[in-house]
Amino acid sequence: MYNRTYKALWLLLAVCVMGSTVLTGCQTQSGSTGGTAQTEEAAETEETADEHVQEEEAEKDAIASLDGKAEEAQDGSEQADDKENAEAAAEDSKEENKEEAAEETKEETKEETKEETKDEAKEEQKAVEFRSPMTGKVISEELYHKRPIAVMYPINIEAQPQYGLNKVDVFYEIMEEGSMSRQMGIIQDWEGLSRIGNIRSTRSYFIARSMEWDSVLIHFGGPQDYVLPLLSRDDVQNINGTGGVLGDSYGAFYRVPEWDITEHSAYTDANHILNAMEQAGYQRNHRDLFREGPHFNFVEDGEVNDLTQYPTSVSAKTVDMSNSFPVTCSALYYNEDDHKYYKTLYGNKQVDAVTGEQLAFDNILIERAYCVPAAWGSLYLWFKTNDANCNGYYITNGRMIHVTWTRTNYYDPVTYTDDYGNEIDVNQGKTMIFMIRNNQDSFTVDGQSYGLEKKSYWTDMIAKIEAEEKAKREAALQALRDRIGETVNQVGGAAGAVGK
Repeated sequence: MYNRTYKALWLLLAVCVMGSTVLTGCQTQSGSTGGTAQTEEAAETEETADEHVQEEEAEKDAIASLDGKAEEAQDGSEQADDKENAEAAAEDSKEENKEEAAEETKEETKEETKEETKDEAKEEQKAVEFRSPMTGKVISEELYHKRPIAVMYPINIEAQPQYGLNKVDVFYEIMEEGSMSRQMGIIQDWEGLSRIGNIRSTRSYFIARSMEWDSVLIHFGGPQDYVLPLLSRDDVQNINGTGGVLGDSYGAFYRVPEWDITEHSAYTDANHILNAMEQAGYQRNHRDLFREGPHFNFVEDGEVNDLTQYPTSVSAKTVDMSNSFPVTCSALYYNEDDHKYYKTLYGNKQVDAVTGEQLAFDNILIERAYCVPAAWGSLYLWFKTNDANCNGYYITNGRMIHVTWTRTNYYDPVTYTDDYGNEIDVNQGKTMIFMIRNNQDSFTVDGQSYGLEKKSYWTDMIAKIEAEEKAKREAALQALRDRIGETVNQVGGAAGAVGK
């Protein structure tokens, strides 16, 4: 629009100039043929010439003015075009940003939805998964609800090897009397076992620990005065090979060989136990007394707790319990390849009688417990299995840390916390538990003795490590300050030299 106006003005000016030129030419021609009045006409011509000069000057000024206005109009047009283009570009950019933002939001929403769906699927999977309270591993729903058995295994050298050990999920070893210890195996998947044993007598602290798992206790007698208070409880269900006041046998046991009546010849199997439970009226599935869910704070699938997050963790490749169990000399050796600890007795591999497999564990827990004679002058012992804030140790993946264990109820799981007060993460798999006498028994880990030190030994170690770390941080910070100061001085010197 502005360009058309500009051209029209130029055309109009051109017409005016041409008209003025023609008019001037006509007037000059007329003056030259005027006869006797030439002098007057000359004067008039001069005046006319002056007027033409003035008109030409006026026309030039008008043209200049119009040129300025045209240029202004063109500049305005260009500015308007620029503005329109800028507004269009801004609008386009706005639309593009809008589309990009919408696309990003869409992608983010898509990713969030995908993550949420993944998390929900994971949670749903967890909701339908059934995991062993003992190992943290996925098991069938049927097995999850079935009650385990707690089998009293002798540890005597003449009683080795034994049946059913390859199925043990949690294995206990505790001093029995004198210098001899005894073992109890908690077996969840036992119904396919064709032979279990040999089987020996129980003790009160084994009964107490078996109750945590809502298990059926399988034993062959026990010191009546010390075990009857627990075995006579209505909630304690056992199958006792000796019969009598400690509980009926329900025909569940047999001798191998049949004629042998010595102490290490008693056995049972899954079918005999199932028949005995039916006769006794024992519930096959877990009772309401059982605390469902994991009894250790297991790590998630695919995760491993290597204990390196603890500054006080120590190397634990060899765990020698012979100072606590001097007869059996129980020990475990770490295998770097499969991250398991392999158990020995009397310096030999402890193996299952059927498979020949050596007992292997993912976790070792050592509990220091209050212990006294069961009676004055008696060789039988009594351990306090329900207690709080007791010293202990957790060993896994080739390392060991100090822990504190607490248990206040027979059916409650034992809680293990680190020296920062947090419940420890236990690796999935089988667990070996030693209970040793507080202030009396010790053990060695990679040649270093533990078990008799005070809890302050570990807390002092933490304080010392934290103080050393703090000193390192402060030293590093001071070194940084010094470097900054040197740099500032160098920059200031350089600036002064330039100023000169």
